[in-house]
Amino acid sequence: MTAEVLTAFQLPEAGLKELAPYGSGHINDTFRVTYETEKGQRRYILQRMNKSIFEKPVELMENIVHVTEWIKKKAIENGGDPERETLTVVSAKDGKPYHVDGEGQYWRVYLFVEGTTSYDKVEKPSDFYESAVSFGHFQRQLADFPAKSLHETIPDFHNTAKRFETFQKAVAADVCGRAASVKEEIQFVLDHEAFAHTLCDLEAAGKIPTRVTHNDTKLNNILIDNATGKGICVIDLDTVMPGLAVNDFGDSIRFGASTGAEDEPDLSRIWCDLELYELYVKGFIEGCGGALTDIELDNLPTGAMMMTFECGMRFLTDYLEGDHYFKTARENHNLERARTQFKLVKDMEEKLPKMKEIVNKYR
Repeated sequence: MTAEVLTAFQLPEAGLKELAPYGSGHINDTFRVTYETEKGQRRYILQRMNKSIFEKPVELMENIVHVTEWIKKKAIENGGDPERETLTVVSAKDGKPYHVDGEGQYWRVYLFVEGTTSYDKVEKPSDFYESAVSFGHFQRQLADFPAKSLHETIPDFHNTAKRFETFQKAVAADVCGRAASVKEEIQFVLDHEAFAHTLCDLEAAGKIPTRVTHNDTKLNNILIDNATGKGICVIDLDTVMPGLAVNDFGDSIRFGASTGAEDEPDLSRIWCDLELYELYVKGFIEGCGGALTDIELDNLPTGAMMMTFECGMRFLTDYLEGDHYFKTARENHNLERARTQFKLVKDMEEKLPKMKEIVNKYR
């Protein structure tokens, strides 16, 4: 089926050399496709979108097309390379930015951005800094984009208050009989109920602006140019929709400033590295180029704590519900992920005054 799907897109008619699984994403099925043509090698990314997660794939692709076309326009205006500075959607032969196969599965194709690397963890500080500049620049490029014109492809995706309600329901239902074994983790979430409302309440009151946000700002969603070492392209745009810039910032800190992997079982190895945090603050504020308001800058540390707390709560919710959302590689994988996030939250709570001080240094 996978090879047959390729024939539905505006791709070379012949010369298919490779079709192989690619990347380390949790949600979609991703393949790298290589063609040998008369003009040389041409590579693409083929993805099957996960309809159980992204229930409105047509709206999702509309968002991606609108945002990438906007960024391409900005790149051209600034003398850049539009095929390297954002994703290029390859249309299907019917002109749509996706194809639906005979089983009702939705597929899409992007140009492969050559000469770049994405990293699953911080291998050297400069890469983390470059990702900060890139995600900040993403905010700057889209600062005048009408954010509310985008579809909310996953309703309430970073509505932490709603996530808290979902968590409470999962605890009450306890469909897998797991709640009794994770009482400490459950209590940690319950103790943070008031905190879960903080940013949602600020947005509802109009004190923090709604922006175009990426909503999955991990280091591995930035392509680093192999030649220059500079971050050049933001990828994985499935969750691009209206949101809060402080949450985009926060998710990067959650993932990149941690001293261990997202699923590190040894919690003694987990804390928030303030040197990496400062590096990211510097790069993100620089990349934003003055696009953020004062109250957004004030709440960058809150965003870091919020996204770490929310992600841990989501992992624990999925564990209680039977591990149906996030892909797991072993028993208790989601529980280990949740515990790692909660350890980070505790550490950030202790370091909050210093985190605020660092933001003030670069604003």
